[in-house]
Amino acid sequence: MSLLSRILPAFRVHYAGVLVILSQLYQRCRYGFSLPAFSSQHGSVAIVTGGLCGIGFSTAKHLAKLGMHVIIAGNDERQGQEAVKQIKEETLTSKVEFLFCDLASMKSIRQFVKEFKKKNYPLHVLINNAGIMMVPQRKTVDGFEEHFGVNYLGHFLLTNLLLDILKKTGCPNHNARVITVSSGTHYVGELNMDDLQSRHCYSPCGAYAQSKLALVLFSYQLQQLLAAEGSHVTANVVDPGVVNTALYKHVFWLTKLVKSFTYWFLFKTPDEGAITSIYAAVAPELEGVGGCYLYHEEIIKSSDVTYDEDLQRRLWAESCKMVGIPNMIDKVIST
Repeated sequence: MSLLSRILPAFRVHYAGVLVILSQLYQRCRYGFSLPAFSSQHGSVAIVTGGLCGIGFSTAKHLAKLGMHVIIAGNDERQGQEAVKQIKEETLTSKVEFLFCDLASMKSIRQFVKEFKKKNYPLHVLINNAGIMMVPQRKTVDGFEEHFGVNYLGHFLLTNLLLDILKKTGCPNHNARVITVSSGTHYVGELNMDDLQSRHCYSPCGAYAQSKLALVLFSYQLQQLLAAEGSHVTANVVDPGVVNTALYKHVFWLTKLVKSFTYWFLFKTPDEGAITSIYAAVAPELEGVGGCYLYHEEIIKSSDVTYDEDLQRRLWAESCKMVGIPNMIDKVIST
């Protein structure tokens, strides 16, 4: 691997990060960040992946405050129970649960769905929030590059396995919602359909950006398929901005140093970072609206490549093969 091939992905990702921070700083100075007032969500059920800490924890907490029954999906039983206890104490609600789900394992994801279905709950909101960032090159238990496997394929399989419940739950006046958390780094991501596992040219920055780009393509294709079926389920993507969370533990040391001096001013808190996810989950103006990229509670344009429908379909078909599920596209076309 050439030195240039290692440096360029990192440069693109860090450049995108700087632009997002500047946008975020402008937004903070002009408007500030605050959670809008939403009506009670009593009777609704939500699953939040990665709800043990960071943005996911804040998202789960605020949804619980709104009266939702929240299931936190995470890969640490002890930390999960601690998160449930803390949310219950802060929100004075008992409707918070933890279910084990390791997105790095297709077997674990299937077991999670099996356990969730045993409860016979409806599912009004699925928030695909969990993720890893810029980790060293390594594989999941199924042999996938970790960014692609955890950030993208894990959520791809989870969403597909829960679609039947989402479709049963959604109705004309109250669509079920799938919200997927991407990142501004998707703008500089490149999807290599010939090497989705980054085996020939690995860069932590490039692999992370590719996984976030794949999530946007997946969400748009999912929305198209749901709309073609006439399902009362919508799919949207959210960009939380640059948030002060533990995800930065693997970044370059100089980035960590800069962050340590500037996070209080330039970075969002996890509560602030969760605002757009919460907005996408419950905002009445988004009822029945799908296929959108949301940033600061506004619909904005994602990267040009994300609107390539042929690429969306190719990625979807290849993803189905990887996780071992039927391709919904074939079913929709046949009907």
